[in-house]
Amino acid sequence: MERFILEKIVWTDDDFEKMGWHDNTVHAISFGSNYEFLLDLDYIFEWSSAKGENVFYEFWVSPCTLIFENVSDLNFNITITEPFLLEIADVKRSDPKRPLNADYIKREIEYQWLIETNQGDITFRSVGYKQFVRREPLLIDSQQISLSKRGGISFDRQ
Repeated sequence: MERFILEKIVWTDDDFEKMGWHDNTVHAISFGSNYEFLLDLDYIFEWSSAKGENVFYEFWVSPCTLIFENVSDLNFNITITEPFLLEIADVKRSDPKRPLNADYIKREIEYQWLIETNQGDITFRSVGYKQFVRREPLLIDSQQISLSKRGGISFDRQ
């Protein structure tokens, strides 16, 4: 049985250039304490060629909690129709500047973030993120894990 070897279980904005969220499904959104913006998503670690008939790709996918920190100016411009799905196309950051509360939070740079989805855009300012991998990646022939296989909706940080 194949196994995907995780480089680490907590990813941060320091890893931004190595990460990609294309085709990641967002199962839930929440707002945490201390100005956090949380997403429960299926993170695709790797696409691989499938070995079966009529299946062109398989995906190493894990349920993850993505938490943006010190969030401000959060704006949603999303329209969801059938199927009821929120799928990320890309995540971009720009416009680095010093946060207004830099002395208090002990962080010197915040960015303008853009989460482009197939259903619209989410924009906000944030100093960065942590993404927690909640379980080992599964090799599946879909880009998303069923709710029953992923253990439902969760914002756990472990």
